[in-house]
Amino acid sequence: MNDPDDRFDELMRRALADEADRIEPADRLHEIQSRVRSQRKVTTRRPWMIAAGAAVVGTAAAIAAFTMLGDDARNTGEPEVAGPPATTSSTSSAATTSASQATQPPSPAPSDQPSTAKSRTTPEPSVKHKAVSVYWLGKSTGNESGAGVRLYRTFVPVSGRPALEAVRVMASGKSDDPDYYSLWQDAMPLSVTQYDGVVTVDFKTYPRLKLETGMAQVAVQQLVYTVQGALGDQTAQVRVTQQGRSGVPLFGLVDTRQPFSRAQAADVQALVWINSPTEGAVVRGPVTVEGIAATFEAVVNWRATNQKTKQLVQGQTSTRQGQGFSPFSFTTKLTAGAWQLDAYLISPQDGRITDVDSKTVIVR
Repeated sequence: MNDPDDRFDELMRRALADEADRIEPADRLHEIQSRVRSQRKVTTRRPWMIAAGAAVVGTAAAIAAFTMLGDDARNTGEPEVAGPPATTSSTSSAATTSASQATQPPSPAPSDQPSTAKSRTTPEPSVKHKAVSVYWLGKSTGNESGAGVRLYRTFVPVSGRPALEAVRVMASGKSDDPDYYSLWQDAMPLSVTQYDGVVTVDFKTYPRLKLETGMAQVAVQQLVYTVQGALGDQTAQVRVTQQGRSGVPLFGLVDTRQPFSRAQAADVQALVWINSPTEGAVVRGPVTVEGIAATFEAVVNWRATNQKTKQLVQGQTSTRQGQGFSPFSFTTKLTAGAWQLDAYLISPQDGRITDVDSKTVIVR
């Protein structure tokens, strides 16, 4: 019988390969480089050793039981939406609200009228098992511009209505990776419905956090990317309501009278992330690491640190294409034990480390 961990890894690799084949890099290197500034060297983020391998193996086996991506990963454009579509959404018209417009002065008083005609909205269909993408915030190492945080993606198995369950996971704040977090904690999502290219996410209560403008914009995009990823539709606009009312300010200052559209990936998405292996995974050597990066001259640096012996293995790899977000991979031989895997960039301006993503794994 095949090991369920092997099946899970194989399905993930096939899904990521399908997704990578559809990436169309954009000529945004100069914009990306202008956002990358070094400010400190990477440090070991988790000096502790992962506890019992048996618990991790159990978790991996449980996740492997879910149907993983497969031929449903059919999104085009940027690679951040790879979760399987839950339903077919209508293509929206031109975006009415960009990330930079997300914090216009809020309406003096929220409307008591529903944002859409309830009789014409369509709830997403339920599924038994599906893996959906959920986006989190993580520190943007070495990037001094903006809010200092960017979006990172994980895959989560759900049952029920995929987009609603993805938002619930996001609002729980419980990411498998301790480097990631959510600004939607304490929010209580009630429903996700669609009508005429607009997805409405209705909350019983909004997050209680009061944020400054830059952080609030990224938090709004966390929701937009998560909903679009679960639906498999990067064009859908996302409206936010509270108990059916539009215009109730988000995070103390975000205007919700108009739906939100997707911000450019280069503005909000992490410039380097590791897709596989996932945090806490139990893997067999040699270890293959796969991810996505937008990098100067297509070069991605990596290193692996043994959590017990502090043995260091490092090297470089290349993205498939330059001038935009593109897949990368590397394979390395590691001894048995707990290892921290880091993928990162080197600033072309001063040679410092920037844009680090890390995963801790158990090598058997």
